Order: sequence, then C-alpha cells, then structure tokens
Amino acid sequence: FSTSTYCKMWVDAQKDLDILLQKEREEFLQPETNLGKVSKMLATSYIQYMQIFRNLAAAYDHLVHQQKRAAIRPVLDSVMGRILEIKKEMVNLDNSECQYLDDILMELNRPLEDIEIPIPKYFIEENLEVLQQREKTLDEILLNAGLQEQKSVEAMTLPEAIKFIQVAERARQGRSRAVFMKKIYLEEKRTTKQEEQTGQSPDDAATCIQKVWRGYIQRKKTEKMREEEMIFLGITLPPHLEGTSSFQKCAGTVKALQGDVQERQDEVSFKDKLRETEGPHIKETLQDQISQCFTECRHITGRFPDYPPEKAGGSKAIFSEKTPEQVAEELAAKQEAEKTDQKGKNEKEEKEKSKEKKPQKAGKKEEDEGWKMGPSNFLSILEEGSSQFKVFWQNRDNESDFLQDHDPELIKEGKREEVEEEIRVQVDELMEEKLRNLKLHVDGEKVGTQKKGGKAEKKKKHQKKKKGRKRGHENLMMSFAHRTIDSLYQELAEGGLLIKAQAVNLSDYIGNYDCLRSSLRGTGAQPLPSAPDVRQLVALYGILPLGSQMVHENAPLVKSMLLAGPPGVGKKMLVHAICTETGANLFNLTPSNIAGKYPGKEGLLMMLHMVLKVGKELQPSVVWIGDTEKMFSKAAPKGEEEMNSKWLGKMLPQFLKALKAKDRVLLVGTTARPFEANIGPFCKVYQKIILIPRPDYMSRFGKYFTLWKHFILQNGGAFSSLENLSCLAHVSDGFTQGHILDVVQTVLSELRLLQMPRKPLKTVEFATSLARHIPVYKEEQETFEVTF
Repeated sequence: FSTSTYCKMWVDAQKDLDILLQKEREEFLQPETNLGKVSKMLATSYIQYMQIFRNLAAAYDHLVHQQKRAAIRPVLDSVMGRILEIKKEMVNLDNSECQYLDDILMELNRPLEDIEIPIPKYFIEENLEVLQQREKTLDEILLNAGLQEQKSVEAMTLPEAIKFIQVAERARQGRSRAVFMKKIYLEEKRTTKQEEQTGQSPDDAATCIQKVWRGYIQRKKTEKMREEEMIFLGITLPPHLEGTSSFQKCAGTVKALQGDVQERQDEVSFKDKLRETEGPHIKETLQDQISQCFTECRHITGRFPDYPPEKAGGSKAIFSEKTPEQVAEELAAKQEAEKTDQKGKNEKEEKEKSKEKKPQKAGKKEEDEGWKMGPSNFLSILEEGSSQFKVFWQNRDNESDFLQDHDPELIKEGKREEVEEEIRVQVDELMEEKLRNLKLHVDGEKVGTQKKGGKAEKKKKHQKKKKGRKRGHENLMMSFAHRTIDSLYQELAEGGLLIKAQAVNLSDYIGNYDCLRSSLRGTGAQPLPSAPDVRQLVALYGILPLGSQMVHENAPLVKSMLLAGPPGVGKKMLVHAICTETGANLFNLTPSNIAGKYPGKEGLLMMLHMVLKVGKELQPSVVWIGDTEKMFSKAAPKGEEEMNSKWLGKMLPQFLKALKAKDRVLLVGTTARPFEANIGPFCKVYQKIILIPRPDYMSRFGKYFTLWKHFILQNGGAFSSLENLSCLAHVSDGFTQGHILDVVQTVLSELRLLQMPRKPLKTVEFATSLARHIPVYKEEQETFEVTF
C-alpha cells in the first residue's frame, strides 16, 4: 500500500511539474510591464513548486526501488534550485526577504503550512556512516583534550538495586528449576522407552494413532476458520492472492540501506557481464575507428595527428564520425579564419568601443520592454527528467511490483557507458603507442623532442611569480604543505574552534504566523518576519544549498548570512539547526572564543587557512561568528582582543572570495547589537540579513505552536486550563523565547514536579519568576528595524 501511494505521489508531482513548465514557457519568457501581475505569477509558481518539492521529497525518502530514486533525485534537486531562483526574483522585485502569500494561498485553497520548507532526509541518510564516524572521532579528540566530560553513570537508588537483585535471583531460580525438571523429563522418557520395548497391545497402538490424527484434523480446521474470519474482516487477502500478500510484507520490511547494498551488488554483476560479453567488440570497434581517423587525417593533411592527453579527453578529442570531405572543409575554413583574423582585429575593437559608449540606451530599452525572467540552470534538467519519466516510468504497473526489483535493461544502459569509458582508457594507451610507431616509421618523426619556449620558459615564469609573492604567505603555504586534514582537524578541535553541534532541528524553532501582517501590509508598512518566515529563510539560504551539491553549484550562490535580533530569540539555536539538518561541521570563530589562540595577523591568517582547508575537504561546513558586530565596531580598539577582532573582520572578504560554487561552506554571523557596527563593511560581508524579532502573541499562545505549552510539557509539567496559558501569553509580551524557557525550567524544579499531582500549576508561579527578567522593549526592537 505504501509503495503504490508514494508512486502515485511521484506521478502527480510529475504531472504538476509538466503543467508548471508549460506555464513558465508561456508567461515567464514574455516581457511584462505590470509588476503586480509579475509578483502574482512568481508567488503562484513558488507555491506550486513548493508542493511539487514536498511530494518528490516524500516519494524519494520512502521508495525502496533504487532506479526510481535515481530518476527522482535530479528532478528533486532541480526543483529545489528553481525555488531558490524564483525566490531571488521575488526578493529583487519586492526589495524584501519576506513575501506574504496569504492572498495567493487563499486563491489556491491551500493552508499556510504549504509554504513550510520540507527538509529531505537524504541530506543525512546518504552520509550517515561518515557522519557517525566523524562524530565519534570528534568525541575522542574532545575527551582526550579535556574539553568534554565522559558521561557519568548515574548512581542506582536503593529500591532500584533491590529490584535488580530480585530479578537476577528469580532468573537464577528459574534456570535451576528448569534443569531439575529436565532431569525428571528425561527419566520419565527413559522409562516409557523401556515399556515400549517390552511390547504394547494393538488397542493401545490404535488409540495413540487416533489421537495424533484427530489432533492434526482439528488444527487444520482451526487454521481454516481463522483464515476465513480474517478474510471476512478484511485483515488478510484471499488465498489466491496469498503470494501478493507475502510480497507486500517483504516490501514493507525491506530497509533503504539494505536495498542500496543489494542494488550495488546487482549493478556490479551487470557490469561484469557487459564487460565479458560486449567488451571485446567495443575494444575492436574503437581501435578500428581510431586507426581510420589516423589514416584519413594523414591523407588530408599529409601527417599523422598528435594524440591528445587524457586531460583533454584522449581519443574523444580526435575521434569523429565525419567524412574526410567534411574534415577537409573544416581545415580550409580554419585556414581562412586565421588569414582574416588579423584584418578583423581593428573592426572588433571599434565595435567594442561603440558598445561601451551606449550602455544607458540599452538599459532604457530593457526598462521599456518590462520585466523578464532571467536564465535558469535547472529548467533543462527538469525538462529532461520529465521526458525520461514519460518514457520509462509513466506507463509502468507499480502495483504489481511489490518486490521493487530492478530493471535490467535500464542498468545495462547506464553501465554500458562506464564499460566503454574503461575500455577507451585501455585503447588510448595502445593506440598512442601505435601512433608513435607510425610517426617514426612512416613520417620519420621523433617523439619526445622539446619545442622552443617549453619547460625552460615555464620555469622562468614560475620563478618570477615566486619572487613576486610575499615571504609570509610562502612560509604559511609551506607550513600547510606537509599537514594532513586529520592533523588540522585535530588541532582545530583541541583549540576549541571546531565544536560539536547541538542536536536540534529547524522544526524545534516554534512559532506561528502573525495574524496582523495582512492589515499592516495594506497600510504600506513592512511587518517584521514571524517565526515561520525565519524558518523558511534559514532553510532556503542555509540548509538546502548545504545539503545538496547540485543545488549549491547551480542555484544563486549565498556565501554568508547574518542572524540579527535581541538576546534569547534563538539565533544560536538556528546555527546549530543548520548543522544538524545537513550534517555540517561547526567552526566557532566568535571573538571571545579565538582570543589568545592565534595572535597577530599571521596567526589569524593561518587560522582562516586551516578552517578553509578543513571546511572544504570535509564539507558541508558552517563557520559561525557570534557577536560579529565587534569586528566592525565604530569605536577604536582598546586591547589586543579587539585588535584581533578588527583584523579578522578585514580578512573575511578574502575568506569569502576563496569560496567557490563547489565549496559547501557557509559563513553565519549572529549579533544582538548590530547598531554598534559600521553598516557599510558589515553589510558587504553578509549577503543575506535575517532579522529575528521577539515572539508575538500567536507564537506565545497559538493553535499549533505554543511556546508556553511546549516548554512546560517538555520539562515534565502539565496545564489543565487554557485560560491560564492565555493569561501567561498576555503577561509575557516583550519577553523572548530564552526568557520563557528559563522561567519554565526555574519553576518546574524536581521538587515542584513531585508536588504537581496534589498541587496543580498556577499562573502566579510563572509570573513571579518572569518578573525577574528584563524584557525587550519596543524602542530596542525599533532600533533593529532602523539599522537594516
């Protein structure tokens, strides 16, 4: 049942995707001057892509069939990337990170929860063994360095000890009693055998046979009656579908990891069979084709071609199925192009100058034409995935495939390319040697002579570049040349720069949508982001790119992100949630944490190089800088710690510049006082700034996510009256999540939990403890809004 359900989700998602792609071809490629219509189109596509993303993620996480998962995976990653591209267009259009899609959701008849970002499970599951081994290594390093205490075994209470001894004693008595009864049974059995050997009457033998037969008949009748009853109740299937039922049970118990291992074994066996059956034919065909290419090139050009190296593609670079006439035409066209190349240089320079003189007119034309969707890196992959789905999977009978077995033809098709590539490498070695012999014996050329301007000139240039470098940078690079990743990892962990992330999920950051945001939007004011908006932005800019390599390389690149808000709103928790959801390493470069560890500019530079090298090698990684406003403080540095913070702030742009699209490394800064920093360099370092406000009333007391109720239940308490919770929500206006959690933990002590059955919780207890905290006043909240 589950398999057919998730297959249906996949089919529905593909159908919705086809409709959406057709809609994009019709609407997004045409210029549009009405920005309101553009905003609505983008919001509608964003919500529809989100629903497709949710269905594909569920199907990919739960299906066992590996070939189906392999077909879903590129489409799933591309949908994630397309969501990020549309989000970028929405942000540029509205000039705001938060878009309020209530009206569009009402038109589409969908709840607010539909725009929550689902986190695919494969971010962790596909690298589970590596992450577990890495966590074990980090625990050992921290334990040996004294930075982490070994979990102490809790002392057993006296009643627990007595109960444990009683259980052990009863088990011992049971075992001894079983041994005693076994001896008695063997004695009785021995005596009965002796009696049987002496002889038995025919009546006794007939009675024994009748007892056995009647017992057998009665058991059969009972089993049949039980089967008929289960069929009547609908719990089991009829006998003619008994095989199908067993298949369903097997499919339900098979785990994804076992399926992976089984699939790999099948693929290896198919690859070996292809190599044995088709390998000789592929090798002979490649040799004949490359030899023919050598002969045709010599017939046309008068000499044998040079064999390209493996980096250039080997025989792929010279192999062509074109006729000799086509090759001759191409050579003639190249010669003509070389002759006219020098003549056309001046004309090109003049054209470039004329283009540079007219940039403003081109911009005006684009403005007159209206808005147009930018190019996408994912639409071609989505269209290809859709076409493959129609060819291979759309018309398959998924209900009868309870075993979720592989399709051998699809495996052969994919493995044939791998076998051809392996054989091509072997053929390249043979044909390169053959080409050397042909050049030597036919053309008289000697292979291996160096041309002018070869290694000697390269060495001179290399020496000049070395002389131009700084000595400090040379020494730094030389110090890292002999260092392994494990040694750098251990040094960072022992220094407290590589820390263990807390096990919290993004869904643990609870809160509801602000019910007043629609009315504020009508007045023209920009309402603050609510807790779901914060979760959405953190997932879009942090979790999805770090979790998928394909998304990170092709989606709009976000290298850095800033979380700004008052103390206690959950900034640090969100940083740990990013690491938990993606399995990322967490580097703590907070100024207070690095103080005195790597002093001076050279020390800070070495630290950043170590973090960069380890973060790239063991990606994904998160570099966290708490109190990041100290690095960009307006005041002059007073001590060595503040001076190091200033230097580190100046090095961050170079650190970000070293990160490429393939490097899944994210810089995350957190600040509670951004107004103390120079906003110019501050905003240049952080691409995305997410403002996290204090929780509103709906987050403190809402329908689904309630801070007070969640924290009270989490700490072992219970509230019978919702009126008390509502009162607490009103009283705690201005207090953060950290304040509420601290109040709950203070009130619900061990003694208070024991008294709770006879003395229920009251609002006064929490209100009294809450009064000891200082709230975040409205004026302080407004300073964050003015700063950004």
